Amino acid sequence: MESNHSNNRDSKILFWNIRGINSQEKWDAIRDKIIESACQVLCLQETKREKFDRFYIKKFCLRSLDQFAFFPSTGASGGLLTVWNSSLFDGTIIQANSYDVTVKLLCRLDNKTFLVTNIYGPASTPQKQGFITWPMNLDTTDFEDWVLGGDFNLIRSPDNRNKPRGDITEMNQFNEVISDLGLVEIPFSGRNFTWSNMQADPLLVKLDWVFTSSNWTLTFPATFVQPLPRPISDHTPYVLHIGTSIPKANLFRFENFWVDHPGFVDTVNLHCNSSPYFANAAKHLSMKFKQVRASL
Repeated sequence: MESNHSNNRDSKILFWNIRGINSQEKWDAIRDKIIESACQVLCLQETKREKFDRFYIKKFCLRSLDQFAFFPSTGASGGLLTVWNSSLFDGTIIQANSYDVTVKLLCRLDNKTFLVTNIYGPASTPQKQGFITWPMNLDTTDFEDWVLGGDFNLIRSPDNRNKPRGDITEMNQFNEVISDLGLVEIPFSGRNFTWSNMQADPLLVKLDWVFTSSNWTLTFPATFVQPLPRPISDHTPYVLHIGTSIPKANLFRFENFWVDHPGFVDTVNLHCNSSPYFANAAKHLSMKFKQVRASL
């Protein structure tokens, strides 16, 4: 399966802290997740690699993912890589540093533009302070539709761990930055934690996050995050689904001509009076409406 083309204009971004990308096992795992997610953009953290070229990208990417931006690791520490489908997106690199790779993507299908920031936050406490304060120096004036995703190596509350502890000061600082930037958290569907220490009695923590600008939800209202099974690494891979439309519910429409039908009144009386009784008047009335609606 080499093509990710679809008539569906929704986009998908695959995020994953791969914990090193220098083995066949990792290449195979990434390719499998690309196929599983049908992503058009790939954001990897902690590549632990100092250089990328087209030949190396082909080791784990489908042919459709053919343009990329990266920031090298420092030895075996850190490293970021963002890859995208150039037939679907015209990409412009905005910035690249040890904390993030930001790319502006222009969708060739609908001419909508958005920014993707691929994040890797350092794990050591001394370096975390620089990372926490770094976003406050960003010029986000033109970042109207902006999404940030990746491994932040930070938690927002004690509930982001399955065991007690956590640095309250770091949590407060992290939440303050999110608030100051006006970011909106996109929750993970059905997943509370994204990292495990892989022990028999594991420590589970939510270190991976997705945030968007406040304007994002207006432009892309059907955005959600789908966690994927983790075949390798200690982090969970996840897909950001970017949708421009909200599925419509099945609406009930009353047709005026129904009242002229000979059996209309009898049908309404029968199902209205046979509905279950609830002490709560509002609930009781709602059930009557549901019974009648189902019968018409």
